[in-house]
Amino acid sequence: MPSPKKKALGRGLGSLIQEAQTEAGSNQQDRQETMVSIEDIHPNPHQPRTHFNETELEELSESIRSHGVLQPLLVRKDDKGYEIIAGERRYQASKIAGVTEVPVVVREVDDNEMLELALIENLQRSDLNPIEEAKGYRKLIQATGMTQEALSKAVSKSRSAITNSLRLLDLPQRVQDLLFEGKLTAGHARAILAVPYEEARIKLAEKVVAEGLSVRATENLAPLFSVGDTPKAPRPVTPQSFKKAARMLRQVFNTNVKVKSSRGKNKIEIEFKDEDELANIMNRVLSDMKPSEVEDEE
Repeated sequence: MPSPKKKALGRGLGSLIQEAQTEAGSNQQDRQETMVSIEDIHPNPHQPRTHFNETELEELSESIRSHGVLQPLLVRKDDKGYEIIAGERRYQASKIAGVTEVPVVVREVDDNEMLELALIENLQRSDLNPIEEAKGYRKLIQATGMTQEALSKAVSKSRSAITNSLRLLDLPQRVQDLLFEGKLTAGHARAILAVPYEEARIKLAEKVVAEGLSVRATENLAPLFSVGDTPKAPRPVTPQSFKKAARMLRQVFNTNVKVKSSRGKNKIEIEFKDEDELANIMNRVLSDMKPSEVEDEE
C-alpha cells in the first residue's frame, strides 16, 4: 500500500482537473461560496507562481474596486484561518484595492492535492514563467513520487513537454535568472542547453540578451560556443624539492634553471644565451669532477 506522502492523485484526476477548470473560469458549475475577511486569508507557501507583475496587479485592483472580486478564491481551512490553494493574484490585488472581504470556495485537500490544484490552475491561466513551471513540476514529483508520465496526464501536457521543462533547471543559476526575468524565452533556453559547459552557457545567454538575438540565431551560435570549452586537466603540483633544487642551481650557474616533469619524465633545463655562457656553465660543472671522470671526445 502506498505511503500517504506518496499519494499522487488524491481524490482522483477528474476531480482535480474539474477544480482547476472551475478556478480558471472554464467551468461554471454551482459552487458553495462564502465571504471571508481578507485578514483571515494567507498565501500558500508552496504556490508555484512566485512573481506577480506590479502593473498587472494594479490593473486588477482597479477592476476589483469597480466591480468587486468576480471569481472566488479556492482555499482550505487551517489553524491560521484560510490558506490559498488558487487565486493568490486576486488576493494580492484585493489587498491593494483595500477590500476587506473576498468570496472563497472552501475545499478539504491535503498538501499534495493542494500543490496539484495550484499548479494546474496556474497552467490553465498560463500565469507561470518557464522557471516557475519547471520548479512546480519538480516539486510535485518530489512531493508525490509520481512519474513524469503520470504528471503529464495530471496537467494535460505531453511527456516531452514535461521533460523539456524540467531540463531548464539544469541551466546555470545566472541563465535561470534571465529566463525568470523574461529576458530569455524557453526556446532560447533549450538552444543554450545544447552547449555542454556552464561558463559557455552563461556567455551565450548574456550575448543573446545583450544583442536581442532570436531563437534561431541562438541555435546557430550554440555549436560555436561548444568548441574549445573542454575543461583542461589541472596542472600537476610541482614538488617543493624541485623548486628548492631549481633555486640552488640558479645561484650556482647564475642563469635561469627549471626542474620539472614533462610527459612522465623529470628534467633539469639550464638556459644560456651564447657559447661563452655555455662554457662558464660547463666549467662550473667540470670543476667538481675528477680528471679521470672527464672524457674529451675531440
